Amino acid sequence: MSQGPVGSGMPCAVTGSGVEESPDGALHDFEQLSAVADAVLYEGYLLYPYRRSSAKNRVRWQFGVLFPRDWVESEGPVVPGVSGSADSWYQRTECLLRIRRPDACVRVRVRYLQVQCKQVQETGRDGGHITVESLRTDDGAVHLTFDEAVPREADVTVCLDDLLQREHTVPVGAAGGVDIEPLPGHAGRLVRRREELRASTTVIAERLSPALCRLRVHTSNTGSVPDPRTPRDEALRSALIATHCLVGGEGVEFVSLIDPPADLAAHAGRCRNEFTFPVLGGGSPAAPARSRGPQGGGTGHMMLSSPIILPDHPQVAPESPGDLHDAAEIDEILTLRTMLLTDEEKREARATDLRAAEILDRVETMPPEVFRRLHGAVRSLTPVAPATAAPVAASERPAWWQEGADDGFSPSTDTVLVDGVALGGGSRVRLRPRGRGADAQDMFLAGRTAEVAGVFHDVDGSVHLAVTLDDDPASELHTWYGRFHYFRPDELEPLEPEPLGPARSPGRAAVTGSRRTPEAATTDSETPQQRRPMT
Repeated sequence: MSQGPVGSGMPCAVTGSGVEESPDGALHDFEQLSAVADAVLYEGYLLYPYRRSSAKNRVRWQFGVLFPRDWVESEGPVVPGVSGSADSWYQRTECLLRIRRPDACVRVRVRYLQVQCKQVQETGRDGGHITVESLRTDDGAVHLTFDEAVPREADVTVCLDDLLQREHTVPVGAAGGVDIEPLPGHAGRLVRRREELRASTTVIAERLSPALCRLRVHTSNTGSVPDPRTPRDEALRSALIATHCLVGGEGVEFVSLIDPPADLAAHAGRCRNEFTFPVLGGGSPAAPARSRGPQGGGTGHMMLSSPIILPDHPQVAPESPGDLHDAAEIDEILTLRTMLLTDEEKREARATDLRAAEILDRVETMPPEVFRRLHGAVRSLTPVAPATAAPVAASERPAWWQEGADDGFSPSTDTVLVDGVALGGGSRVRLRPRGRGADAQDMFLAGRTAEVAGVFHDVDGSVHLAVTLDDDPASELHTWYGRFHYFRPDELEPLEPEPLGPARSPGRAAVTGSRRTPEAATTDSETPQQRRPMT
């Protein structure tokens, strides 16, 4: 078993068990996932306004960060979970694959970023160099000290029969190094330093039936830090960042863990994924040959195991002309905001990082027809029938990401029992926010009376009631906009209905007793029902 030059930033072919592959042609299938995988790799790398001075660009590297174990566990062991936003020293991917032929092989590509510290050094009078935060050269260019990152990849190809007999562990780290770039006019130089990264990936397979096995890919940081009390910014120099892996092969078919075939649902539920989660990749979910198995579940020929939870067959929108490093934001908005940066802000952004300069170049030269495509696109039009079915029990309801999960909900007419009283749209209550764990803003409203506008069900199964304050002069306007305060049922005290009469102000009478229409309630972007994790 041999390892290629991982530190070069190019794919490193690590082959074993008699499988001979060329680094250039063996893994061409992974190119189908390159756009999505690169979006994962650089998510949050640098955020708008792409300047070093921006507060959001001073706390970086939030996804898939694998630190040395002695640093990340200096105050206790890490808590496993599928969320890759938690710091860890390892990632564990488990997935199911069907064996389609006896000579099947498995391919794994591990990808991550290596921190590269860019230091600006000014030439002194004695010819020496002094590290500075910024330097302007005679050509007018500004250079800033800033941490960059270098992409790294390592490939593993192993026969499935060998994986079923024993595990295979290969190094996937990266070499350290120093690069020096002189600046014009002998004004100084840019020094880029990378610390050595030590890491390994272990691949093993477990047979579950003659034609089915469970594949496990375990990547860990095997390095160390001189002092466990090292600040996070310094420890990042020894970390793998945005770590994820692509899994493919020949003669194998992968099973969706989100939508597995009915006969494999139990096996899929026993797959343990920690600090990452695998989804089917490549191809369109509408492709009949790959997307649906014989029992109705999803299958495919590749998987992407990402620290950012994604749906099966994730795709980058074809209208997007390039990465803005913030997939949770809207391309059109980011593009407009970037266009409106001042000349001074743009100079700082260009000096911060080469990727920021590329974004500015793309935005400033974007053709009008490309920009128009960013406004939106209709992928499909499906008739929607009005929901008339009665709400079903939570235990019988589909999961929140599945079709039909919202059927039967009506925020304006649903009710919830509080102290034996059914509260719903139009009910009057007194606010009693919990003393411990309550939102700080809600505590200011303790004891005040309000009217319930709707009952909303969260994706985690909890319930919140939207209310408007009785003494809020803008309550009618808030109702019209669909902006409310939200409280749990145990934070509300039911009140007797207030009779209509001359004592009530005309303005408030127009609001009390009114109910939001189902259309208004279900389209409010600020309601808990809409606050769903983006995938």
